[in-house]
Amino acid sequence: MTILKTLAGAALAALLSSLPVRAETPVLRAALQLSGTVNWEADTIRHYGFDEANGFRMEVIDIAGTPAAQIALVGGEVDMIVSDWLWVARERTAGRDVVFIPYSRAVGGLMVQADSAAKSLADLKGQKIGVAGSPIDKSWLILRAYAQKIEHFDLAETTEQVFGAPPLVYKAALDGEVEGALNFWNFGARMQAAGMRTLLTVGKAAEALGLDPQTPLVGYVVRGDILKSHPGLGEAIAAASRQAKNKLSADPAAWERIRPMMRAESDAEFEALKAAFLAGAPGEGAVDEVAAARMLKLMTELGGADLVGDLKELPDGVFHHSGS
Repeated sequence: MTILKTLAGAALAALLSSLPVRAETPVLRAALQLSGTVNWEADTIRHYGFDEANGFRMEVIDIAGTPAAQIALVGGEVDMIVSDWLWVARERTAGRDVVFIPYSRAVGGLMVQADSAAKSLADLKGQKIGVAGSPIDKSWLILRAYAQKIEHFDLAETTEQVFGAPPLVYKAALDGEVEGALNFWNFGARMQAAGMRTLLTVGKAAEALGLDPQTPLVGYVVRGDILKSHPGLGEAIAAASRQAKNKLSADPAAWERIRPMMRAESDAEFEALKAAFLAGAPGEGAVDEVAAARMLKLMTELGGADLVGDLKELPDGVFHHSGS
């Protein structure tokens, strides 16, 4: 009997050793601001299992904001964050292996009160403008470039700017403390729902400057070593993101499920946020690096070292490509 048991054990061991080894599902630690709009998509991905359907599992860690997320990624504490590709380009120039996978091309616009007499940026000369962010905010720089090259005046010199956090700029605009407001796309949607109108979108300004409005600015930024360790993971992340957007586009119940985290104060605001989010979905296919290089050149001219550091040209490997 002992001999039979030994032979049976040996046969089982031989059988098991002949079976293919199943790769362990990679776990992607994502540092995201759960109060932000990216969580609408991240939560949709996890709820409907679009991550595991594409061969990975997303674990989300709440983080205070983009700077903290960037520090966590560079320090190896997390595998993925959401940031813009200009930061990725700076990091790659500094020798850090991080890669950009498009998430959104949604941008805001300069908004005014519905009864404002302004028809163009020039009509805001001598007035006060609220700007979400800082003087090197990318949307602000694009509007400045538009004013200089298309309307032939300096927007920064001829208006008074009030820089601040998006909620503060939003409140100042609704309260009439500023005559115009440039805010992030989601606050722009809320302002529109509250009765304000768009004077000029950042996308239209970029197009007039010869930039490609289809170039996504914001994306999932992933550590390069993670992508190399798990071939196909980059495509899997992009697929999960696309499937989440498709779900939100086709299924009203998917929006109703996440409506509480959107904090929409009215049905009009809810619908405006939905429309703006979906309108920002990036197209499929590779990012046009020639168009991205043109945008980088403009950002370098206006933002200088404070925005782009020592970056002179678009480095290789910023954007993820299928098979890379």
